[in-house]
Amino acid sequence: MKQKCPHFSLIAITVSLALLYGVSTAKPKGEKTSKVSLPEELLNAEGKVVYGETLSGKYVGLYFSASWCPPCRTFTPKLVEFHKANKDKFEVLLVSADNSEKAQANYMKKYMMPWLAVKHQSIAANLLVKKMGVSGIPYLVVLAPDGSVVTKDGRGDVDSMGDKAFLKWKSAQGEKHGQE
Repeated sequence: MKQKCPHFSLIAITVSLALLYGVSTAKPKGEKTSKVSLPEELLNAEGKVVYGETLSGKYVGLYFSASWCPPCRTFTPKLVEFHKANKDKFEVLLVSADNSEKAQANYMKKYMMPWLAVKHQSIAANLLVKKMGVSGIPYLVVLAPDGSVVTKDGRGDVDSMGDKAFLKWKSAQGEKHGQE
């Protein structure tokens, strides 16, 4: 059985911000699946602002994680290796539940995460948590290049299938487009 960290404070923050800013994620009538918009400004491991052009045309794994979470610390090295093996077609974007920007940056450095992050506890990060329905971490949502959700069980796929997980995601996306 997969472990999840039960203390995920971003949910409360997300709900508060959504109420404060009047944000709604309700789907319009007749809409099947909404696409996920990613923030333009992202951060590298040094905390410097970079732009998300490197995500364009690739599958993106939204990685909801934190340094204080033991299952996250177990899964992160697997995801780093998976990313290395698939970096020409797959990117990861960290959405951290760490307690501070410094903790997020240290987590990225310690595990040599070769990917970008959403600004720590920003409105964009909190909206991603809400839109993806995150209730525990680690959690990996895989998006197709067009921003549609391929799977919300990316962690399970990487854990059980290793590098073959990408082929599953690509195949699932092809089937989805073939049905439209």
